[in-house]
Amino acid sequence: MSDIVVAKRYAKALFEVAKEKGIISGVEEELKSVVDAIRDNADLQKFLGHPNIGASVKKDLLKQIFEGNVSEPVWNTLQILIDKGREGTLAQLVSDYVKIANEALGQANATVYAPFVISEAQQAEIAAQFGKLTNKTIRVQTVVEPKLLGGIQVRIGDRLYDGSLSGRLNRLASSLK
Repeated sequence: MSDIVVAKRYAKALFEVAKEKGIISGVEEELKSVVDAIRDNADLQKFLGHPNIGASVKKDLLKQIFEGNVSEPVWNTLQILIDKGREGTLAQLVSDYVKIANEALGQANATVYAPFVISEAQQAEIAAQFGKLTNKTIRVQTVVEPKLLGGIQVRIGDRLYDGSLSGRLNRLASSLK
């Protein structure tokens, strides 16, 4: 079975447990923290990915790092992933969990690309406008992208709303060809 399918199954199961306990958002934040901690530590990544290190040794190390810092559902999920040799699916599991949680909570993540830093008020306005468009609560993350020249691009899921100057120039050049 592919890692993508496996990660989605674990994400659904974890979501159900989190929903039952009323900690959906908390579990999401904990999962992101765990993935960030592993991603930021190359030695930990190598250690967890090494096939000749036993599950019990990996779990002991993760226990030292994460136990008490994450909720029981997250800790149990980490243990199951290690027991099944599926440590490599953790990042995909987090991505799938976020999608499931956003759908259940009527939320969506939006990445806003702009050639300048966007203020909190501007982020709130963007969230409000795209919230009306999608009928969801929008959580905005910004990325400064100087090559846009002006305007913004907003990515929500697999849709891109392009109101950038460079996008307009590209569309104009295409129409003139």
